[in-house]
Amino acid sequence: MPLPLKIMDWLALAWFFVFWIGYVRFARWYARRVPSLVMRMTSLRRHWMTEVVTREVRIGDINILANLSNGSTFFASTTLLILGGLLALLGTTDKIAMVVMELPFSRQAAGTDRFWDIKILLLIGIFTFAFFKFTWSLRLYHFCSVMVGGSPPIEAPSERKEDFIQHAAATAGLAADSFNNGLRAYYFGLAALMWFINPWTWMVATSWVVLILYLREFRSDALDALSRSI
Repeated sequence: MPLPLKIMDWLALAWFFVFWIGYVRFARWYARRVPSLVMRMTSLRRHWMTEVVTREVRIGDINILANLSNGSTFFASTTLLILGGLLALLGTTDKIAMVVMELPFSRQAAGTDRFWDIKILLLIGIFTFAFFKFTWSLRLYHFCSVMVGGSPPIEAPSERKEDFIQHAAATAGLAADSFNNGLRAYYFGLAALMWFINPWTWMVATSWVVLILYLREFRSDALDALSRSI
């Protein structure tokens, strides 16, 4: 049975994924050429791990990692609540259609229940992706905590210290990258809500999200402040 989507729905769906995947790839490529929050934080994490091996007591560093993992825990728990709500909506698509039709600028036809289910399933897929990213970030922060707990003592050879610095900073970076991807899923998930209004609004919202992400990562005051630190 063919999907009950019109040409504009397919175009908006392609627009959404091209912009999302395209921005992720672009951000990684562009960050190697111009200053960015990601690259600045990468250098700061390496500096942090360099300082770890100069301290006899690393309790403060473990507490920092625990605080970072709390952010992943919070978003993972929140994402589960969102998924539960979205799954509950699958049985009430007729009510969703009635509410959306009352919204300003909405030009969607009432459509079939299957049509609205597809939109909800898209959101479920987005937030499921976010959940896996946040939980993986949580695990990576735990791994990094173990690494810091077993970091070499001050009198250890420089080669051993450098090996620790490289791998601990890389692990913390992977955790931060996974968390960042989870947050991006939230941004694009909010954009996907606009599909309930109409495909054009969805495309505009997707473009707006990409612009916001670009400005925050490459043109923000936070980047200027971090670039002046240390």
